[in-house]
Amino acid sequence: MVDIAERPRLAATAATTPMAATDAAPRLPRRLFGLGGRVLHRTAALLTLALVWEAAPRLGVVDRVFLPPLSEVLVGWTALLRSGQLAEHVGASLTRSLTGLGLAVLTAIPLGLLIGWYRPLAELLSPLLEVFRNTAALALLPVFVLILGLGETSKIALVLYACSWPILLNTIAGVKGVDPLLIRSARSMGLNHLRLFQKVILPAAVPTIFTGVRLAGAYSILVLVAAEMVGAKAGLGYLINYAQYNFAIPDMYAGIITISAIGLVVNQLLVAVERRFSTWRVDVSAS
Repeated sequence: MVDIAERPRLAATAATTPMAATDAAPRLPRRLFGLGGRVLHRTAALLTLALVWEAAPRLGVVDRVFLPPLSEVLVGWTALLRSGQLAEHVGASLTRSLTGLGLAVLTAIPLGLLIGWYRPLAELLSPLLEVFRNTAALALLPVFVLILGLGETSKIALVLYACSWPILLNTIAGVKGVDPLLIRSARSMGLNHLRLFQKVILPAAVPTIFTGVRLAGAYSILVLVAAEMVGAKAGLGYLINYAQYNFAIPDMYAGIITISAIGLVVNQLLVAVERRFSTWRVDVSAS
């Protein structure tokens, strides 16, 4: 039996529950529509590029011998994937690229923190940094090959050299660009040099450091592809070069698309890591 005092409350609940369900029902389609609109907005440029690439060779705007339709390139990409060649070349390139990038992160960030924090060290190394920062990595490729040979060591060393500079220079800029008011406030609270560096300098420099790491991630792929075109037996650069010489044009474009996809994935992973280490930041960008 239901108590008489409870009857009004149960009646009110029964009356409002269908209305709540009715109000919640249209929300799911609206959310799905909003999500679909955002995805379409972000991929509109890529879809337009894909349509132009597919239509231009078929309409005779460009010679389809030198620029096949995108569908033919995707067929070639699928054939490379099924044969296992694409996985082999991607694995070789990623191993070299990630090894060089990882070594650059491990060496350039600590060195950049030291140079940015200690002025005497910065004054000592500044002329040397100015010389090497303006020397293109690919210009030194023959030097790396002569000293280290045509094997894996020269390619990883070239990637390490190319990736070190954006990380190093952005780390130095991040340390030197910390707001002086933050430093004065921390010192007024009695923080020693180690705690000041740990609690103020390093967190404030993280966004700039990760900008350098993201640039280095792009350089690691681009420089490696050029290096793999010289004296390599596997890798995406070798695939592109081999396909060009054998006039396998769809395979050549398949390698280029794969490089672009890898660069996009690496950049998104680095963005996710940056957000993890800078959760204190407030996003003020306009929607």
